[in-house]
Amino acid sequence: MAYLVRIYEENPNPKDIKNVVDVLRNGGLIIYPTDTVYGLGCDITNTSALEKIAQIKGVKLGKANFSFICEDLSNLSDYVKQIDTQTFKILKRSLPGPYTFILPGNSNLPNVFKKKRTVGIRIPNNNICRAIVKELGNPIVSTSIRDEDEVIEYTTDPELILEKWDKLVDIVIDGGYGDNIPSTVIDLTESTPEVVRIGKGSIDIM
Repeated sequence: MAYLVRIYEENPNPKDIKNVVDVLRNGGLIIYPTDTVYGLGCDITNTSALEKIAQIKGVKLGKANFSFICEDLSNLSDYVKQIDTQTFKILKRSLPGPYTFILPGNSNLPNVFKKKRTVGIRIPNNNICRAIVKELGNPIVSTSIRDEDEVIEYTTDPELILEKWDKLVDIVIDGGYGDNIPSTVIDLTESTPEVVRIGKGSIDIM
């Protein structure tokens, strides 16, 4: 049974953040707000939690295109190969923000992702999820929660999210109503940036 915890983005309560992180460290799953849609996440270092998310999403873990939620650009070198100056400038002027950037992965990726050559990096403009990552000490793996309703593609009401995900996750964080527009996805692995999905973020950043 999941429980709902209200956390305010303007000033996230450190005690609440620590409780969420304790759940993550114990292999738990959380649903949390970002600057776009609500996300489903777990500790990147916990293989059993990663497998739970892959099972929920109906994908094979090694092939799953999950995003890594980072606190800031200093986390990049943990899992991303050295990037050129042009790429770094794009990241610096766009983040934190509603973007997922596909970047070349390095040899430090968790074992379950070793075969993947790229990673999707997110640094949302949301104090709650960044505070969680800071307290945890490493990124959380994330995927958007989609609604089966074709009209409402993403669920935005935390209480309705709790009703639907009650038996699948451990915590639903109520950070207020979420957006229903996903992040803009941009591939930066080649010399010319490629827009993979147009979402909330403007593509004028390149």
